[in-house]
Parts: sequence; structure tokens; C-alpha cells
Amino acid sequence: MTFIKPRLSEKAFAQSQATSTFALDVPKELNKQEVAVLVAKQFDVEVKSVRIVNRSGKTKRVMNLTGRRSSNRKGTQSSIKKAYVTLKPGSHLPFFAAAEEEIAKEAEAKAKAAKKAEKKSAEKPKAKGLKKLVGKKEEK
Repeated sequence: MTFIKPRLSEKAFAQSQATSTFALDVPKELNKQEVAVLVAKQFDVEVKSVRIVNRSGKTKRVMNLTGRRSSNRKGTQSSIKKAYVTLKPGSHLPFFAAAEEEIAKEAEAKAKAAKKAEKKSAEKPKAKGLKKLVGKKEEK
């Protein structure tokens, strides 16, 4: 069985919220049709479209400094194949469930605070302190 791994980033989260498009890491040998079938089976959703991006691995220089010796070695990043899967309306993948819950809680807290502030501003201010101050001035 082939496994699909989600790419969890801020950009991927924004895309999932705005257009219901999810970024996934897929094996290099899969094509668009195979990715669509695999996502539909694995997550039980309806796929609208799939876009594929092949990112080739880059060579990076790693410097090692120890005492008097220094060496330059070259390493490589691995190649990645990304699939951007757009789902049909009503379908959703649970990758960002925790972030969505957090956003919902923040919105609820803001609504409560706004309601509380509105209620507080609607009440008439009490003049208890004012009477005490006026009474002290008259005594002098």
C-alpha cells in the first residue's frame, strides 16, 4: 500500500481554508489519476482535481571545522513530489483539525468579550463615589 503524507505548513493551511486544496507528499512513481484514486480511497472523499509538482533535490555544501582541519563535503536534499488535491464541496480532510478548533475557540472568545463589553457599556454608571466626594467638599 502506498502512503500519502500531508504537508503541514501555513501556506497549506491557508489553501485548505480558502479553496479546499490540500498539499500532499506522494511517491514519485504515481501520476495524477493514481493520486486521485488513492486519496479518494484512503480518506473517503471526492476529488475534484489534482496538480503535481516535482521538486528536484539540490546539492548543498556542508562545512566541517574541527581544530586546524576543515573539510568541505557535499550533501544532497532528497527529491520531492507534491500533489495539490482540490476536493469537491462538502468533502474535507482532517489534517488541520486542531488548528481549526483553535480558530473556532478564538472566534468564540472574541464574540463573548464583545458581548460582555456591549452589555457593560449599556448599563448606567453608578454615582456612589461622586456623592462621597461632594459630601467631603461641603464639610470643608
